[in-house]
Amino acid sequence: MHLDPLLLSRLQFAWVIAFHILLPAFTVGLASFIAVLEGVHFFTKNEMYFRISVFWTKIFAVSFGMGVVSGIVMPFQFGTNWSRYADATANVLSPLFAYEGLTAFFLEASFLGVLLFGRNLVPRWAHFLSASMVALGTLLSTFWILSANSWMQTPAGFKIVDGLFFPTNWSDIIFNPSFPYRFGHNVVAFYITTGFVVIAVAAYFIRRNTFVKESKIMLSMTLWLLTLLVPLQIFLGDLHGLNTFKYQPAKLAAIEAHWNPEKRAPLILFAIPDEKNETNHYVIKVPLLGSLILTHDINAEVPGLKQWPADQRAPVAISFFAFRIMASLGFIMLGIIVLSLWLRFRRHLDTKWFLRLCQCAAPIGFLAVLAGWVTTEVGRQPWTVYGLLRTAHSFTPSLAGRDVLFSFAGYMLVYLIIFPVGFILMTKIVRKGPIKAEAIEPIEGGQPSSPVITPPEYKHDH
Repeated sequence: MHLDPLLLSRLQFAWVIAFHILLPAFTVGLASFIAVLEGVHFFTKNEMYFRISVFWTKIFAVSFGMGVVSGIVMPFQFGTNWSRYADATANVLSPLFAYEGLTAFFLEASFLGVLLFGRNLVPRWAHFLSASMVALGTLLSTFWILSANSWMQTPAGFKIVDGLFFPTNWSDIIFNPSFPYRFGHNVVAFYITTGFVVIAVAAYFIRRNTFVKESKIMLSMTLWLLTLLVPLQIFLGDLHGLNTFKYQPAKLAAIEAHWNPEKRAPLILFAIPDEKNETNHYVIKVPLLGSLILTHDINAEVPGLKQWPADQRAPVAISFFAFRIMASLGFIMLGIIVLSLWLRFRRHLDTKWFLRLCQCAAPIGFLAVLAGWVTTEVGRQPWTVYGLLRTAHSFTPSLAGRDVLFSFAGYMLVYLIIFPVGFILMTKIVRKGPIKAEAIEPIEGGQPSSPVITPPEYKHDH
């Protein structure tokens, strides 16, 4: 039996990144949510926000730990499975990953301990500051990782010498053409993902008639946030699409399953792409709408896949359906937000069927992030550095198929243990709910507010 090491390496990388992306998609938004709760509590002294913050900080600790463990594997794979890629791009990408460690990781590491364990050891302002710094650290991490990934999508600020990329302008590298759109699109996606988890947990408590006051605060404030973010995400997605049309037209053609360049192109809602015969079957389309949405010009020409050789086209079916899954989930989110506004206006936000809907929507953000990531990464194929370095040329040539199969099986086993265990731990935290107000007493000054324990013999003497 022949084991293709390139195919297995691709599957292994897809497995690792698919699991890992779930954690930043949750922790980035959750860190900011905790910082907001700490800020509101600091300025208003409302203990309700204090209790909510303590509750979500416990969940954040578990998910953050899982993210660190799963993230270690990512750079490790570059050296083992993708050594040619690592060698060719090291001069550009290694500094970006180093910046991520020097800024984001050290910032998070410096303040995470205070956030998790210092609530009774530091003043309220210091704990609020720690929460804010951890949130900033997660955003900085997202900044550098997306800068590196965006450079692979739209490379800029470099020169090639003997097959190696060398930086010529760091501003162009960091702020490459697709980075601003991808950064905004991903950060908002992460916030939305966290938002739907929060409203699902709040709905769960309200339906059980436990921690109702805290849950109504969580539900209301998060739905207001989602009311702003979901339409914003659709707008950012449109801007990202225009950027893709300009810099990655072959990817856009694959996403839309357009085979021939066409003016006044239709929008293909559904089709079964046939890559062998370069056509689509069972097509459902809307006339003219393709050019209008993709270019904002109803008379503009939309690129077709036949403009590129077959070996320079992305897998069409995967790109086509992944994008439509992502877009469909986005409109479902928008529908939930519209319903929430209608119910809020009627003062029935806690109606039972809507609470059930919120609970069912808990994974919707994660599914949308996964679909979007598949669209981005599969649509970039067959390149690791778009148009310059092919994926097949990035692979470690001496790697045997059995070795990749062995490591792949190991990663699968570890991830299938870590993630269910982490999920079970977070589920137990959710079932316990927010702590009682008197269980933890934050301090105003710099000294702990621990109760004074009187020794038994002292009591007896007095």
